[in-house]
Amino acid sequence: MVVDVLIIGQGLAGSLLAWELASRGLAVSVVDNGQCNASRVAAGLVNPVSGRRLVLQLNIAELLPLAKARYCQLARFFGNDFFVELPMWKILSGPTQMHQAERRLRQTEYAGYLQATSAGGPGILAPFGILRQLQTGYVKTESLLDAMRTWLIARGSYRQAEFDYADIQLAPDLRWRDLQPRHIVFCEGHLARANPWFGRLPFQPAKGVILSCSSQTPLPSQILNYGHWLLPLTNDTFKTGATFDPLNLNPEPEPASEVALLADLQAVVPEIAGIRVIRHQVGIRPATLDKEPLIGRHPQHSCLHIFNGFGAKGGLLIPWYAERFADFLQQCLPLPPTCDIKRYYASHFSG
Repeated sequence: MVVDVLIIGQGLAGSLLAWELASRGLAVSVVDNGQCNASRVAAGLVNPVSGRRLVLQLNIAELLPLAKARYCQLARFFGNDFFVELPMWKILSGPTQMHQAERRLRQTEYAGYLQATSAGGPGILAPFGILRQLQTGYVKTESLLDAMRTWLIARGSYRQAEFDYADIQLAPDLRWRDLQPRHIVFCEGHLARANPWFGRLPFQPAKGVILSCSSQTPLPSQILNYGHWLLPLTNDTFKTGATFDPLNLNPEPEPASEVALLADLQAVVPEIAGIRVIRHQVGIRPATLDKEPLIGRHPQHSCLHIFNGFGAKGGLLIPWYAERFADFLQQCLPLPPTCDIKRYYASHFSG
């Protein structure tokens, strides 16, 4: 069977790319092993200003409206709201970050994303102050991926299979099993490190633990950002996370990380009580050396592509980059230089 694009991996990157390409009339097929991936574990936080230095995401004026529009489009199609807008309180960590916050509040480009506030909320400890972060929220990634999988199956565009690189035939025609795609796009997350064509790219994966919990006491109505985060889901359930471990990449639960996450939470919200851990999940973020995505065409095999490396910001970044990649495939428009893997052709594909 001939298809335009075969996508390997049905995480958030593979799913949203499949939607974008199919919306443009391309015949798409997705292969996935059906197992839990980092996108299903992720909280899906959308946060224009992040990091210790409170840095505004580059190109946010295009990224954020497009992300919101895409999730609204998907909500209309599936009859399910996948994006929840929710304000965020940034609990400042010390004098240095407090001074950085004061500086950001004077910068005009931050005006739509940060506000000063004296509100602390009941039981929240913030001795160095709080910033109100605007235009924040979260993507319900697990619900979205379930809906996308159902949609792909209904179209006959989904294969659940353990993918083996040896099954790809490059010549005389590109093939995978019974499929004859024009292009193959790898959206494998951290598993791309084993990819024989793209595995030498500078991934810097990191293990993260996220806890789903219930509480016997009322929860804040905002997302709390304090190095880790608290994401309220209902009146008495929440998620908290995430740890960051670039050295230990096994998928096993981390009892010590669970203890540390709950201790950090109680240091900020000491009155929270009766916490019960409902689910302890582990994911491996597909982060990269330069903190930019890895997108583009293999220098020797023009039919092979990668769309990966979005790290913890996938909910915000992927819709916009999926459009840019679709433009690249369909119209041969250039990719943004910051994400194009051409920046690594000389150093990671030679020899």
